[in-house]
Amino acid sequence: MLRIDKLTKRFGDKIAVDAATLDIDKPCMIGVIGRSGAGKSTLLRMVNRLSDATNGRILFEGRDVTALKGRDKRAWQSECAMIFQQFNLVPRMDVVSNVLHGTLNRRSTFATLFNLFPMEDIHKAIDILDRLGIAEHAAKRAEALSGGQQQRVAIARALMQDPRIILADEPIASLDPMNAQTVMEALRRIHEEDGRTVIANLHTLDTARRYCDRVVGMRDGRIVFDGLPQQLTTGVAREIYGADASFSEAATSTEIATLDATIRAELAQA
Repeated sequence: MLRIDKLTKRFGDKIAVDAATLDIDKPCMIGVIGRSGAGKSTLLRMVNRLSDATNGRILFEGRDVTALKGRDKRAWQSECAMIFQQFNLVPRMDVVSNVLHGTLNRRSTFATLFNLFPMEDIHKAIDILDRLGIAEHAAKRAEALSGGQQQRVAIARALMQDPRIILADEPIASLDPMNAQTVMEALRRIHEEDGRTVIANLHTLDTARRYCDRVVGMRDGRIVFDGLPQQLTTGVAREIYGADASFSEAATSTEIATLDATIRAELAQA
């Protein structure tokens, strides 16, 4: 299905992603974890083609995604939707119009300029909002919604593209725990009910273990772990986050400080 083959991204002398290789042979929900600067966001941006790889390839069902240009590249970005930490909505535009912007890649320039949407698409957008529990806010400006509601609008916009893959770059990093849970549960349902692959960059092991079928750990641009949630042991946490022997030293990283209680206790006793 999707193969990331020795994908590398350099910014001058800095290697942000270093020969990353992943094989995804069936729809699943994957959590990518690691410290800030580990290369998680850069990896997702390359998969979506928001950023070009320096070396390596991305293959989807045998097609070389890294070679796509122009219309073919835009078509791939519809198949591989992106959700961002900061939502990327148009604040003063109503919610349903923000969702309908998920269809921009397949609309004419004229229709885009004058915000002309087919009634079928409008009904579909409202149905998606209803599925995510926020249809009653369809006519409100996006800026009037809470952060968790805005992130669900961003998810709805991604679903309007009818993507095969959804990439979520730190989708809950700016949300409170209750809204974070709502957003993660929505992404999980989308995977289970629609059979879509969801790849989410996450800050905490606890979130990855709770919602994901598979977890990928990155450190210094390299993939250092790829396995099942139950395989996320203390040793693996140290490998991913670069934690030292004592918890007090490890806690200098935000990600280590937010590990679940079990991992924290094990690190403290080490």
